[in-house]
Order: sequence, then C-alpha cells, then structure tokens
Amino acid sequence: MRPLIRLFFRTVRLVATPIMIAADRMTTPKGIERPAEEQAKVDAETRALRLYHFQSCPFCIKTRRAMKRLSLDIALRDAQHDPASRAELQAGGGEVKVPCLRIEEGDGSVRWMYESTDIIAYLDRRFAPKQAA
Repeated sequence: MRPLIRLFFRTVRLVATPIMIAADRMTTPKGIERPAEEQAKVDAETRALRLYHFQSCPFCIKTRRAMKRLSLDIALRDAQHDPASRAELQAGGGEVKVPCLRIEEGDGSVRWMYESTDIIAYLDRRFAPKQAA
C-alpha cells in the first residue's frame, strides 16, 4: 500500500510542478520603483543575503514573489538540484529545509532564517519603503 501512496503523490507532484512554475511566472508582481541612488544602496545591502530554495516549493514561490515585489536582487541557491548549495544549507543552517535566508551581519556573523513568513516579514521591515506620517 505504501508504494502505491508514494506513486500517487509523485504523480501529483509531477503534474502540479509545471503548473505552479508557469502560474508564478505569469502572475509575477511588479517591483516597487526607487530612485536610482536608493536602489543602488538596497542592491549593495542585498549582496549579504542568499535565498536557498526549491523551484516549485509553494513557500519558496511566496518568498520569491515578495522579493520581486520589493525589487530585491538576492542571490538564489537551488538546494534541490545543486549539491553544493544543498551542502552549504545543511552545514550552515543545520537542516535541508527551504526557503532559508542566509544573512551575513555587519560584524561578519551569519544567521540562517527559515519559514517563509519570517523571511518575508524580515524583508518588509528592512527594505519596504517607509510610509510618510
């Protein structure tokens, strides 16, 4: 019975993956526009960030959409198909779980943040335009 259940879920994943990726590409949000000087500053800050992800993971898609909405140029590491990225994630973060944001702090320390909602909240706090009071 167990092999039959595994076969069922593999088939569902095989069918759903291209649909999820296509839907994500067709409905990608438009990024915010910043003045060139401000965008350059944001781009410099994002060089200290890396997102470990799987291409078809719904939580990774959600996180990448938030990055696009905020116009962030964060390096992506495919932990599913790139053994080196997978090994980095395992060694640094302690587990192969995605999405995971690697944050290099100003003092040189590294923090690994899991959970899409935590990552998105962090990105919003750090990079979302401040509302005028």
